[in-house]
Amino acid sequence: MGLVTPWSVSLALVDAYSMFALSFLSLVAACSTASVTSLLVNVSSTYCPSKICNRYQLSAAMAFMSWFLSFASTLFNLWLLPSL
Repeated sequence: MGLVTPWSVSLALVDAYSMFALSFLSLVAACSTASVTSLLVNVSSTYCPSKICNRYQLSAAMAFMSWFLSFASTLFNLWLLPSL
């Protein structure tokens, strides 16, 4: 039992770090998608037909929603952790 406790604590710390890192990378991907979409929309319509630009904008919105829900889930799980 003396080895299991430090091992479990270290795995919990690594897991928390990886969740925050993945959340940050998801936010970075959402921001880059939004910036590319904004650039394509503002440059001209020759680079981005309206149907494709609408798909890019929807993709950016879904990426932000995915990041927000993932971050909210992480915070909720961290809030529940002390009650266990």
